[in-house]
Amino acid sequence: MEDSVKAESVADGGGLVNAEREPEDTLSPTDLSELLAAGTKEVHEKAENTQFVKDFLRGRIRKELFKLGDVALYYTYEAMEEEIERNKDHPDFSPLYFPELNRRDALSRDLDYFYGEDWRERVSCSPATQRYVERIHQVGQEEPVLLVAHAYTRYMGDLSGGQVLKKVAQRALKLPSTGEGVYFYQFDGIHSAKAFKQLYRSRMNELELDMATKDRLVAEAVLAFQFNMEVFDELEEMGKDIQEEVMDAGMPVHGAHGTGGDINKCPYYAAQMAASGGSAYVGQLAMAVLRHPTGQVLFAAWVAALAGLAAWYFM
Repeated sequence: MEDSVKAESVADGGGLVNAEREPEDTLSPTDLSELLAAGTKEVHEKAENTQFVKDFLRGRIRKELFKLGDVALYYTYEAMEEEIERNKDHPDFSPLYFPELNRRDALSRDLDYFYGEDWRERVSCSPATQRYVERIHQVGQEEPVLLVAHAYTRYMGDLSGGQVLKKVAQRALKLPSTGEGVYFYQFDGIHSAKAFKQLYRSRMNELELDMATKDRLVAEAVLAFQFNMEVFDELEEMGKDIQEEVMDAGMPVHGAHGTGGDINKCPYYAAQMAASGGSAYVGQLAMAVLRHPTGQVLFAAWVAALAGLAAWYFM
């Protein structure tokens, strides 16, 4: 399928969860997207079940952690976009160079809103985030092809669950409707998230890579999950020292006893059904999310990363 066809406009909202899969006869088990889906399924489930993520999904929310999540995201995207710019003409990455995806400046505006104009003097890169940042710089300078794993994980997640969670965050944190605090989720240059994700996956699958390189990309994606889990654990520890009222929305977690695959109780089940079952589930997903706004807010901040990670096997 040509890129121009893939980029065709589709109805707004169709890409809120995950891009529709391409027809099975256009995919191969050796396509990079398929290898990533299979190779990261187990580690995705581990990330999904960290205590930090489960607490978010149960609706236990601290505004200060939301802000710290944005700080972690800022340093991560700053590093990634610096390396992407450095390697924009590299043959193993140039087909995936889309400046309209960049998130650093949007995060800077969000931090300006939360912390004030002097936010750079008030925040710092945490140890767990710093380890991730160092890895991103390492691959950007030494093995640029591995940037594909990091870029795909991050940006596809931002275009997936992050778009639903933008409005949820605005509602639960009483943020302005004009976008302050959630610029991170706003892609002014992308009119259809679904079509763009299909284009991105197509470009990725067309990279001329041997199987050994694809295997290394899968391993790098697994490593990205591990970095994410370290950040989750670190934020969980930070939360223990934050004296702040906790709002509890009672969101059950994926796979918890008693959910029974109920789309109104489990957002992961809702996302999977939307990805595999068509547009009827998208409306149900939106209603399920809005029933638990605070339970999704912090998930929207740093755990937007996890929304991207879910894209590995939901897409």
